Amino acid sequence: MLEFLASNMDVLSLVALVLAIIVSIWKNTNLGTLALGLTLVIGHLIGGVPVKELIKAYPVSLFIMLAGVTFLFGIAQVNGTLDKITKYTVKSAKGNVAILPIVLFFLAFILSSIGPGQISISALMAAPVMVLAAEVGIPPLLMALVVGNGAQAGAMSPLAPNGIVGNSVLAGMGITDMAISMWISMLLVHILVAGFAYFLFGGRKLWKVRHDANSPAKVLAAMVVEPFNFAQKATLGAVGILIVCVIGFKLDIGLVSFLLGSILILMNCADEKSAFKAMPWGAIILVTGVSVLVGLMQDIGGIELFAEIMANFSTPFTATLVVGFFSAIVSAYASTSGVIMPAFLPMAPLLLAKIGSDPSALPALITTIVVAGHLTDMSPLSTTGAVFISGAPDSIDSKPLFKGMMIWGLSMSVFGAILCWLLFTVLGLA
Repeated sequence: MLEFLASNMDVLSLVALVLAIIVSIWKNTNLGTLALGLTLVIGHLIGGVPVKELIKAYPVSLFIMLAGVTFLFGIAQVNGTLDKITKYTVKSAKGNVAILPIVLFFLAFILSSIGPGQISISALMAAPVMVLAAEVGIPPLLMALVVGNGAQAGAMSPLAPNGIVGNSVLAGMGITDMAISMWISMLLVHILVAGFAYFLFGGRKLWKVRHDANSPAKVLAAMVVEPFNFAQKATLGAVGILIVCVIGFKLDIGLVSFLLGSILILMNCADEKSAFKAMPWGAIILVTGVSVLVGLMQDIGGIELFAEIMANFSTPFTATLVVGFFSAIVSAYASTSGVIMPAFLPMAPLLLAKIGSDPSALPALITTIVVAGHLTDMSPLSTTGAVFISGAPDSIDSKPLFKGMMIWGLSMSVFGAILCWLLFTVLGLA
């Protein structure tokens, strides 16, 4: 039996990944820890790969980048910097209910892009914006989808955790020139889908009441927000320095973030223990753990087998459509950064080779995997969608909100795949 398994390592590794995803969803356990354990069983106990070789696949540089960025922005969250930015933005709308979701979309995009990423910003903004929606009469489904998609739009920034993961995977494939184009593509697509949600779920009605003098939004516009204190100003300065160091001087984002975060702690700008608690350790282990299993799959043929399966459903003209759908539907139940990008991106060039497609189609396929994988994350089964459900106040009926976000999230697996196919394959915008 052991010999049979050892001779079919490619099949075994692919089956193991699928089963790990199913078990992690079913039992609500961390896929990263399970992936690390399965790597030992499949790679060492069955395949005979030395443990030292398996451990070498652990993405140390990725861990440092993710931990550093989330540490710095954990400080920004703990000391109230991000919260105060949100309050000033709400005031900037000057009581115009109709533009509040639009303003909050771009605020979520900017905040997500400068480092925290979509999950942290969604978690930060969900409760305040859902309460705001209830107070000023904005449909809760509209608010959740518009603001959530704004956070998603910034997810592939080179400074954000998902962008770091995706670009690290691509760098391992020898691709280092797609970071900015993917970020722009994410923004373009999420503007389109958020705009669709805005008008579909009541945005036009908001424009009819935007000048209502009795609107509660007028009261919110007059609220007093305390100026940024020393700690918050120092944090904003640290974020500015981070951006300059990473973009202008190409320094390692993780190490720079740790340096700046440590300086802020020494300046008493936040409590260190609270900052560490704010870091998404589960997500970091998820991404890095799955990367080890996927690395093993690449070595023993599991990723190539995955490409062969996809090739059976694809042609050069429909590859983005097919892969976009599978990326999206799997992402509705599993992590985009932990599963979709580590598993699907390395498969992309192999798939194109198997279906005889021109290598120039690779950017479109990669962009589709990334974008389509994120579009279903507004499902309440995904973290981004779930925080908006949990953030809704008691005055909002959570059942229709849950149903609406579920329908929206799952429909994005089809709508998103078609949209990516039209934009990146038919129109060639990737």
